[in-house]
Amino acid sequence: MGNGNRPTPEFRREAVRLALTSGRTRREIAQDLGIGLSTLTRWLGQERDTGKPSEAPVDLHAELKRLRRENAVLKHSSRIRKRSGGSFSRRMATS
Repeated sequence: MGNGNRPTPEFRREAVRLALTSGRTRREIAQDLGIGLSTLTRWLGQERDTGKPSEAPVDLHAELKRLRRENAVLKHSSRIRKRSGGSFSRRMATS
C-alpha cells in the first residue's frame, strides 16, 4: 500500500474486516497491509459511526473454514517460534 496512492474502498473494507475478525492485533494488520496504525484505527471508527456493516452477510460455513485454516497456521507458527526461541537462547548463552 505505502506507494502514495489512495486506498480503494475494497481495500479499506478488507482492512476493517481483518481487524474485526482475524484475532490479530491492529498493529500487525496495519504493518502487513502497509498502512499506519492510526489510519486503520480511524477506518474502524468510521465503520462504527456508520452503524451498518460494510459487507454483505457472511457465509458462516466458509468463514468458519477460513478461521480454522488461519488458526492452524498461527498454531504452527507459534510452535516454530517456541522451538527456535529456546534453542537460539541456549546457543547464545554458550557462545
